Amino acid sequence: MQQARPMTPAGRRIVAAAEELFYNRGIAAVGVDLIAERSGATKRTLYNQFGSKDRLVAAYLTERDQRWRSLVRAAVDAGDTPAEAVTAPFEALRTWSETNTRGCAFINALAELPDPSHPAYRIAANQKLWLLNLFKELAATAGCSHPATLATQLLVLHEGAVATQPLSLDSLPESTDLARVLVQASTSPGQ
Repeated sequence: MQQARPMTPAGRRIVAAAEELFYNRGIAAVGVDLIAERSGATKRTLYNQFGSKDRLVAAYLTERDQRWRSLVRAAVDAGDTPAEAVTAPFEALRTWSETNTRGCAFINALAELPDPSHPAYRIAANQKLWLLNLFKELAATAGCSHPATLATQLLVLHEGAVATQPLSLDSLPESTDLARVLVQASTSPGQ
């Protein structure tokens, strides 16, 4: 989301409070009164900075998306080989999950905001498309056969690991191992 003007310190506090509340309680369950109270700002400041709750939700998801993408890019850059880079988002998820235990904020937002015209819906959907395209780009760079098919498989594995996170099922290690198997199989001679 592009801001019309730079975010003020109060705006940053509002987004931080909104993130904690939206992620832990749900978007629909949290009103602007509570966000303003938690952030130490007034409702007037909240509306002056964001214009609406919908735009605040979009700002919250944008901030979260930027942090996630930065973490994934760092994991990709840390890979020793192009094949390792393909599974780097799984390693990033391991780090991310240490402090984000209620599943995926973007999937949660898509479930609560099914209207494709909602500004936050577009941000959440684009986050998933970005990850799919990243997997495809990394698979092609690693010389994997059928990078688009592999990217879809990896996205489904990745999202499955995120979706099972709130259940005391730690499926991330197995998902990561399976991702590596898929990448290895697609880079083997004769594929």
